[in-house]
Amino acid sequence: MIPADISICPECERELRDPSDRRFRYFFITCTNCGPRFTIIESTPYDRENTTMRFFPPCRGCLGEYRDPLDRRFHAQTVACPECGPSVRLVDSDGRPLRSDKPIEEAGKLVSEGSIVAVKGNGGYHLAASTLMDEPLERLRSAKERRRKPFAIMARSLEAAKGFAEVSKPEERLLLSPAHPILLLRKGLNYHLSDLIAPGLDTVGVMLPYTGLHLLLFDEVDDPAFVMTSANKPSEPIIKEDDVAIRALRGVVDYLLIHDRLIAHRCDDSVVKLVQGQASYIRRSRGYAPKPIMVGIGSTDNPTLGLGAELNVTSCILADGKAFLSQHIGDVETLETVRFLEEATRHLLDLVRCKPERVACDLHPRFNTSRLAEKLSEEFSIPLYRVQHHHAHAAKLLAEHRLDEMVCIVCDGFGYGLDGKAWGGEVLYSNGPEFERLAHLEEHPLIGGDLAALYPLRMAAAVLYDVPGFQEWLHERAGSFPHGEPEATLILKEAERGRGVPTSSCGRILDAVAALLDVAHERTYEGEPALKLEAAANQGRYVLNLEPVIEGERLLTKPLMESIYESLRGERARDLAYSAHIYLARGLALQAVQEAERLQVRHIGFTGGVAYNRWITREISQILKGHGYELLLQKEAPCGDGGISLGQAYVASQL
Repeated sequence: MIPADISICPECERELRDPSDRRFRYFFITCTNCGPRFTIIESTPYDRENTTMRFFPPCRGCLGEYRDPLDRRFHAQTVACPECGPSVRLVDSDGRPLRSDKPIEEAGKLVSEGSIVAVKGNGGYHLAASTLMDEPLERLRSAKERRRKPFAIMARSLEAAKGFAEVSKPEERLLLSPAHPILLLRKGLNYHLSDLIAPGLDTVGVMLPYTGLHLLLFDEVDDPAFVMTSANKPSEPIIKEDDVAIRALRGVVDYLLIHDRLIAHRCDDSVVKLVQGQASYIRRSRGYAPKPIMVGIGSTDNPTLGLGAELNVTSCILADGKAFLSQHIGDVETLETVRFLEEATRHLLDLVRCKPERVACDLHPRFNTSRLAEKLSEEFSIPLYRVQHHHAHAAKLLAEHRLDEMVCIVCDGFGYGLDGKAWGGEVLYSNGPEFERLAHLEEHPLIGGDLAALYPLRMAAAVLYDVPGFQEWLHERAGSFPHGEPEATLILKEAERGRGVPTSSCGRILDAVAALLDVAHERTYEGEPALKLEAAANQGRYVLNLEPVIEGERLLTKPLMESIYESLRGERARDLAYSAHIYLARGLALQAVQEAERLQVRHIGFTGGVAYNRWITREISQILKGHGYELLLQKEAPCGDGGISLGQAYVASQL
């Protein structure tokens, strides 16, 4: 068992605040029950000499605690104090030290006053900024090339978080759990933070301070929260080296808060959302990785490695009934992230102490993860298995629930299908190593390929090009396209010809509805139109005079789009947004029930990135309950592509 990083415990927090304690205001206060683990481990066993703490020999006081079986720090590998442990310093953007008796508190004041400060944490650098001022957030968005993607924030306390967000009891437990993840919370009625934090959304990602350093940042300011976003360029890993941070962040930050403990392995913050009353992991990383997920399958005779797809990638080692998922790697589209994936995977193999005997990757031939799988297959002389994307999604759900078979609704943005088409709104049967495509959403062409995901009006045009009045409506919005009127004209011509790879993607239909309702005309980050549509549906009601139209194995989506288009002038946007979700949920649920009854399968599940959507998941659950089924959701593995590696490994282990 390789331990994950754990947030500061209540006992250490009390000592941090106690003037009589020798660790009073010491930023790196830890004990056996808390502190960094995974991010400092270089090799096993987990002893101090195998961690980056080996550079800090304990003083007599710390050594005494370490050796005392009655002490809370007995065999705490991170035991340290101001006399012998890591130190912290505040520097300017060129790396020149600033004189300060309280560098952490001074950094907090600088953030409160409008500066951007790079803060070195346990698993990498964060960029900290005010949540109350627009100017530093505008600078941060410009520097990170992050036009509208929401920023995570760190609230000073649970009480402060309740001042701007709705926090239920289950959400409170998650926020205070040892992992201290970023939790997506509904913005409260008294939300008073900058609109630039999460523009167009009704949720905000909130975490609580999880180290002594984070707690001290707030000590001499009144701010309820700071923006705390990972320091990295787009599609590159979070920064962990001090010299790289100073060089890469020059011109981005005003100051850097640096400590001298090396980070062995970078690790982003975990992101969680409460769906149907249970935690749904969007990003399973700090606080959870590499804690194994018990799946009850596989064996030490054939340990299997899965390498994920392309977005939100993790790798997974499946052995002896345990699935070890790496920390969040990110989108593997650059050389830097491919290297990070390979480095993290090799480290995980070392920690688990096994050599893979099989390796699995996505069916898509051009993914960088597929190329890495080919390389490792050759290096280890082991067979390579290519697993269809949605089969892997269904398999990870099957594995977590330890079932022999399941009918599974799998909905996301894109997955390479067995027929070469773009799948994404599927009802599958799987028994693990095998699967069958039972039903799916109606297919429409992706006009311009990936451009259809970036500009969802293209998808709307693919569906509605022949509806009376639509072409004029689209030309009125031609300014939403990079090339204006000529592009709109070309898109309509391509739609009439049916040009483009056919897709059954549920994500693309949600995007198209978002464009139709003028909620989002461009995707600047993954899932943006669909997320904004989910927010727009808040307090909506079903207003369409339309029941799900199912023809054979297809749930038709053109009638949905036509009905919404025809209702634009007569209905509220929130009602139409809500109706789109409910139509899709009802149709998919009815298809799944029909197939489960036909095949006499007792279990129905839902996974894929769309399973994070609260309206669709709730409606599917209610319909299944009415037919005598309980909806099965992911328990620990992410619904989205962050769990794909587990599904790949599960399938390959059984072949």
